[in-house]
Amino acid sequence: MASTQELISGAIARIQGEAPALAKLKLVFGLELPARGDVQVFRVELPGPQLSKGFADDERLRVSVPRTMFNVLATEGQLADWREAYEHGHVKVEGDPRVQRLIGQVIAKQEARGRLRRAR
Repeated sequence: MASTQELISGAIARIQGEAPALAKLKLVFGLELPARGDVQVFRVELPGPQLSKGFADDERLRVSVPRTMFNVLATEGQLADWREAYEHGHVKVEGDPRVQRLIGQVIAKQEARGRLRRAR
């Protein structure tokens, strides 16, 4: 099984592959992975990603995903799966609302492009 940092890197690479505009984004965010009685916390810096354990003083967003859900999304999840998990409250995002809105717009535009390609 892959380490947590390898899972994070793989998930970011897959999402950036599906939405190339996100690959250009410069962002530092905190990632919380709560599990039974334990919470793993990472500082993620994009582009890269550069990962380190612990909280970040310079983070713009804090993303919280239950560990079991993260394991599934990180190994199998596509962009639409992440969006759906967010809409159902499994992925929680706190922080700068402008950054949240920007990321949401990029994802919405990418999904719209994907629907146009399939429609042709």
